[in-house]
Order: sequence, then C-alpha cells, then structure tokens
Amino acid sequence: MKNLLVISFIFLTLIGFTQTNIISTNSVARQVMLGNYTPSTYTSTVVIDDHDAIIQGINAGINTDSLKSLIIQLASFQNRNTGSDTMSAVTGIGAARKWAYSKFEEISADNENRLITSYLQFDQEICGVGKHKNVFAVLPGTDVVDNKVIIIEGHLDSRCEDRCDSLCVAEGADDNASGTALVIELARIMSKYTYKNTLVFITTIGEEQGLLGANAFSQYAVDNGIQIEAVLNNDVVGGIICGKTSSAPSCPGEGHIDSTQVRLFSANGNGLGSKPKQLARFVKLEYKEELLPVVSVPMLLTIMTAEDRTGRGGDHIPFREDGFASIRFCSANENGDAGSTAPGYTDRQHSSDDVLGVDTDNDNEVDSFFIDFNYLARNAVINGNAAAMAAIGPATPGFTVQMLDGPSFEVTISSAISYPAYRIAIRSTSNDWDSVYTTTSLKDTVYATVPANIYRISVASVDSLGIESLFSNEVTKFPTGIAEFREEMASPFKLLQNAPNPYDEVTMIGVKTNYQSNYQKAMIVVRDLQGRMAKEIPISLEGKYNEVPFEHGYGQAGIYIYSLVVDGQVLSTKQMVYAN
Repeated sequence: MKNLLVISFIFLTLIGFTQTNIISTNSVARQVMLGNYTPSTYTSTVVIDDHDAIIQGINAGINTDSLKSLIIQLASFQNRNTGSDTMSAVTGIGAARKWAYSKFEEISADNENRLITSYLQFDQEICGVGKHKNVFAVLPGTDVVDNKVIIIEGHLDSRCEDRCDSLCVAEGADDNASGTALVIELARIMSKYTYKNTLVFITTIGEEQGLLGANAFSQYAVDNGIQIEAVLNNDVVGGIICGKTSSAPSCPGEGHIDSTQVRLFSANGNGLGSKPKQLARFVKLEYKEELLPVVSVPMLLTIMTAEDRTGRGGDHIPFREDGFASIRFCSANENGDAGSTAPGYTDRQHSSDDVLGVDTDNDNEVDSFFIDFNYLARNAVINGNAAAMAAIGPATPGFTVQMLDGPSFEVTISSAISYPAYRIAIRSTSNDWDSVYTTTSLKDTVYATVPANIYRISVASVDSLGIESLFSNEVTKFPTGIAEFREEMASPFKLLQNAPNPYDEVTMIGVKTNYQSNYQKAMIVVRDLQGRMAKEIPISLEGKYNEVPFEHGYGQAGIYIYSLVVDGQVLSTKQMVYAN
C-alpha cells in the first residue's frame, strides 16, 4: 500500500499487504526488459526509425473510431472491479484481462510478431480474491547495452462507490477505459516503428484499491533489475466536462468544458528538481518542439505542482517511490470524485454513471458522449510523441555549474559519449523552464532571463539528428551580491518567496541555509491578514536548500503571510497571493 493514500480501517481489512510470487508468465518478455535478447530477432522487414517519420506516423495514425470501439468493448464487461468475476468470458475483470491480452496479441500479429505479450501475475488478497494479473506487451529496442525501458500505462479496473463492489454496473468509461484505450491504441500505432530503447505498454489492475497492480510491476522491476527510464501513466484522460465535486485542482465550475488542456502531475524533489518533474518538463518541451508545429488543434500542457489531486493518487506513485521517473496525464476537467460516498453525490466518476454517454432520442444509440474522442486522441499523440523521443534519444550527461555575475552560469558538461550539441535549461520561480539554450561546447556561459533569488540548471545531450535526451536532475544556485551576502550572513536561514505564486492548489515555500546552526524546531507558519492561523508546517533546515508544500486549496483567493519560526523566534515573514 502506498503512503499517499488514506484508507479506512474497515477497507484495510479487505486488502492483504504482502504481494508475493510476482512473475511474468512469458519469460521472453522478462528477458527483453533485461536486455537479454538479440535485436535482429525483432527487426521489421522495413525498418522505420527516422524520428520525423515516427512522430508524423503517431500524429496521423491515432484513430478516434478505434479509441471509441475500445472503450465500448471495455464498458461491455459491466464491472471490471479487481475483485469481480474471473471465470466469465463476457463480464468481469477476468474477461477484460483476456480481451486486453488478445488485443496485444492481435497487434503483434499485424506487426511481424514484434510485440511480446505477457501477464504480470502476483498473489495478494484484494477484495476477496487472492491471485491477480496485469496485462503488458513489450516492444524490444535495438540497444541491448543501454537497455532502458519506457512505459506507457493505464489501469484496467473500474469501481462504483464501494471499492470492492463486484456486482454493480461499473463501466468505468472515463475512469479508466479512456486510459486503457489510449495504451492499446498507442501499442497498435507505435509497433510499426523501431526504437533504440524498449517500450512497454501496461494495463494494470488494483488501482482503485491502492495502486496495487502498479506497485507489483514496479516491485518486479526493482527485484529483477529492470532499468525503467520513464513512466507515462494515463488515468481519466477522455472527459472534458467539469463535475460538481471534481477533486482540486480542477474545474472552474460545474458544466465547464475544457477540451484543449491536459494536466501533468508529478512529484516534487527538494526545489522541484526531481526526476518526475523533469520528465514532465521533457514531455512539454517535446510537444512544443515536435508536435505543436504540425497539430491541427493546439493543446495546453499544464505542469502541476502537486503529485496528484488533493487527497488522491495514481499508478505513477509506486514507480516514483521506487526511484523511477513517472508522471500522470489527467484531463483538465474531471466529473468527480471529491466525495462519491457522500450523500447526494451526482457526478459520474466512481459510480454506475461513468458511462460512454446517453441516448437522447431513444433510438438505442448513444448520441451524446461524455468522452471526447478527439480530446482523447490528442492526449494519446502527446504520450506517443514523448515516449518515442525518450526511446530514441541519447544518454543524459553529467555537469557542474558555477554562478557568475549577471546573473549568469558557467556550465561544464561531462559525457562518456561525445555529442555534437547539448541543451542547458534554466528555471527560476515557476514549474516550467524559463529558457532552454543549445550549445556545441562542453563548457559554456548562459544567462538568466528572469530576475530571481534562486535558479535551477539542468542539461541534456543532443545527437546528430537533433534529438535530445531526458534532462538531468537540477542543480540549485543562489545569486549573491555584496549587499545580499552581508544580509545573509546576519542570519543562518533565509526565507524565500514561495513558488509558484500560485497557479494551482499547491505552492512551495523554501528556506536557504546560509550556514549551519544548531536548532531544535523549525516551522513555516501561515496566517491570513487578520492574523488567524491557517497552518503550521514543520521544516528541516539541514540541507543547503529545503522546502515544504503548502496546499491552500483550489479556488482560493486573497493575500496570506507566512513566517519562518525557529525555536519560537520569527526570523522572517513574506506575503503570498492566491489568485486562482
């Protein structure tokens, strides 16, 4: 079970904590993910590995009718609860798993049997059932030396209000037939092409009971030494209609429509410099540079501050907890669920109303859809583009950085392989990079474009085709002049301006350690302008830079003050503005 989720004691009695006997039912799939195979065995008759051809093929190939038919089929299983029927050929999670397996097999047959299909089987007591299976398919890459794995994932299971209700009608059209259909459709399209790194398409079970299928796969990767480079989790990615009780941060109001924005959720490191946040920025950069010039409907990719919606979680979390870069794609608008078990709940998510749409003219045909297939297709293309670029790109370099006046930065790049160019990203106060420079030198000086009291720098390699690697983790630097130096030496700790300030429901409050000082207790204390306490947040001040998140809630507005309090003494106070 994952520590982000808060689950009642009664529910915990339905779940066994230990996952055992985690195995791939196809040993070839395991060996390929480990890099123990001969790439020529999986070579296409006609090799298409040019990145422009791949991106254009993904953009043109994703089919809305295909996505629709996949969701209709998934809905036809009636109830895909993890504890539902495993024997029936037409209903329950067992029928859904067999169907997903057969779809991957069908895709493989259409692509010279290059896609290797398997179950990931594990034992765990979930809702009265003891044995479970994820379904996954492996597309081998050409590089068995740098045998990295890129995962595109969505959970297969559905639910009603009760997490273990295996008899209710739980079609789960948006949550999460939309994500499952996206994964299968991308397997169909992306299997036509050749990549350096291995791609894995996964549909998991047990998400609704605590991210259990994803946890099993991540644990399997750790136990077997599988090198996962990136995980793109897709959960609730087809709906565009805001519900009455959508989980924050989400909708402006009930009935609001948003078909041109997708939210990217990922975990923060200290200073937002984590591998998951860097993966989210990479996804957005690849969209901007590879897809935006050619798509007919531009999309807004919003990098969220939090790892997931308030009080919620997704299948990217187990992978992050095991040290893998992982993010979640989620619709801008959700139809629930900030309280499906509460009286008077009318939204569709986590209920029997999470269906494809409604029949408005009584001809037994759905003609008003809750899933926007064009929107889902656009999300699929963004996923495919990012996964493809990560799977064909070069290795990420190392680097050091020295702060100069200006402010500017002297960046020295170290790389085991000599590449023709490198990219240097600078970020200050937002979740996005302020600027991304390209250099052909291993040592170069770059300049900040946004005035700030903190900067984060990261780098990527660029190969001869102009394809960049995933970016490195960030290095944090603080610009300090003589006046600032004297000010900072007067106190061991400096309270920094919160960032972002804000545009979603979470903002980060940072403290710089100027020099080590013994202390017993440090707190960030947040108050409104009337002096009323909003929150006290413990903070560790052991590192050079430390920060804590403050969840102010979606839709809040106004000015608040926050203070750094060390051993009962207020050292500094600043203001922050809620404007969303």
